[in-house]
Amino acid sequence: MIELGQTQNAPAAGDLIKDVSEADFMTEVVEMSQTVPVIVDFWAPWCGPCKTLGPVLEAAVTRANGAVKMAKVNVDENQMIAGQLRVQSIPTVYAFWQGQPVDGFQGAVPPSEIDAFVARVVEAGGGAPDGGLDEALDAADEMLEEGAVADAAQTYAAIAQEDPNNVRAYAGMARAEIALGELDQAEAILNGAPAEIATAPEIEAIHAQIALARQAADAGPVAELRAAVDADPSDHQARFDLAQALYANGQAEEAVDELLAIFRADREWNDGAAKAQLFTIFEALKPNDPVVLNGRRKLSSMIFA
Repeated sequence: MIELGQTQNAPAAGDLIKDVSEADFMTEVVEMSQTVPVIVDFWAPWCGPCKTLGPVLEAAVTRANGAVKMAKVNVDENQMIAGQLRVQSIPTVYAFWQGQPVDGFQGAVPPSEIDAFVARVVEAGGGAPDGGLDEALDAADEMLEEGAVADAAQTYAAIAQEDPNNVRAYAGMARAEIALGELDQAEAILNGAPAEIATAPEIEAIHAQIALARQAADAGPVAELRAAVDADPSDHQARFDLAQALYANGQAEEAVDELLAIFRADREWNDGAAKAQLFTIFEALKPNDPVVLNGRRKLSSMIFA
């Protein structure tokens, strides 16, 4: 976990804290949060509590030393964004990670609670890197990519034994089991992870990969499903099944496009199944994967349109 008091080699304040408007909200908040969490402070010049909260929140963000960024939104000048995010009173603070709000609060709060809030946001974004075992983890990742699954699994297990809270080690062990087709064993490894890391983004990503792998076993033929969609473009279930089959066939970008088409036509179809499936795919892939970045950008544009 990042030390919030760390200041060595700290980024300039201007790189961490920015005034953001409706014109650049998508870039500075939604897109920026794909790689680093962004805290959004909704305020107004006439708001007394905002004048108290703002500097304390900025100080906490600065102490996080680049593990989180901050966007300040003047609600008087940016009423549309405030309305879309249902900001009903100020100050209101939201934390965005990978394009979505993940935490927040309203009103002025004690400085200790602000530090705790910033720490939670940093952890939601994966926390600060742990360099102690990075070389061994990198080697295990390379083994897994090259097909040496058993060797990779042994390395991950040894690291987990040395550092029981190492997220990458638990995720690696589960990925090795997925590579072997042992989905139940992969899930058992994740379920046995310590509570401190059980909800880490890397662990959630493996849960998503397991879910998609299980769907792949039941996916129908792409050609038949494509024909069904072409015959009736309004058949959302056929398009949803096609998206599952495409992903199982290694065509993640095409799968995302089909799910976006469903969301565009009827975002509430089947209790929001298209959006939920999109999030599962986004979680399963690497955050900087172009499929994820482009898909999240398109989805966010629809949500905030």
